[in-house]
Amino acid sequence: MNEWLFFGDTAPLPTDVPTLVMALLLAFMCGQVMAWVYMYTHTGLSYSKNFVNSLIILPVTVATVMTVLDNNLVTAFSLLAVFAIVRFRNIVRDTLDAIYILSMIVVGMSCGTQKFTTAAIATLTMSLILIYLWYTSFGSRQRYDIILNMNWGRPLSEITTLHKLLDRHALKKVLVSERTTGADKGVDVSFRLLMRNPGRTDLLIDELRQMEGIERLTTMKAEDESEV
Repeated sequence: MNEWLFFGDTAPLPTDVPTLVMALLLAFMCGQVMAWVYMYTHTGLSYSKNFVNSLIILPVTVATVMTVLDNNLVTAFSLLAVFAIVRFRNIVRDTLDAIYILSMIVVGMSCGTQKFTTAAIATLTMSLILIYLWYTSFGSRQRYDIILNMNWGRPLSEITTLHKLLDRHALKKVLVSERTTGADKGVDVSFRLLMRNPGRTDLLIDELRQMEGIERLTTMKAEDESEV
């Protein structure tokens, strides 16, 4: 009577319970590793706790699906018909999130087909690659520390004084915009700066506030700027 749990499946091949448990546990651990990597390296604005949870349960679900298929073509087509009924309308906004989902599907397939070594090595490799991409900010063409927005109330012929001050603190300076606000209201300017010493940003801001002719000074870290 107690053997129904181990030999209750009526599939062509009996269920190997220890192997099944190993596959599901390994899928869970791989999903947990990738979820931690995602939580640690995520830098976007659309963070979702449910998405992190899905990274853990997704490989376990896929591993179960692959175990159910068991190289059976009839079962595969039946499962495809079932999935066709269920429609998933969740939109993945970040392409990197889609990579995480695809990675978890592949890991789940590896566990479900008992390719445990492939699943473990693939999870470790993908985790290291994702951490490397996050740590090195790979793909960034321009990197700035701070964005300055201000109103220059003095004549434009004297704006070189402002440029000299910024050059003393910045390795790289880019004038993003320069817009005249109206008669006797000065010019609105915006700069992006790569600081010589990011720890001395407060000193630069203090000097700008003490400079005559500067009004409505606002600052923003460049890393807070959203990608387009």
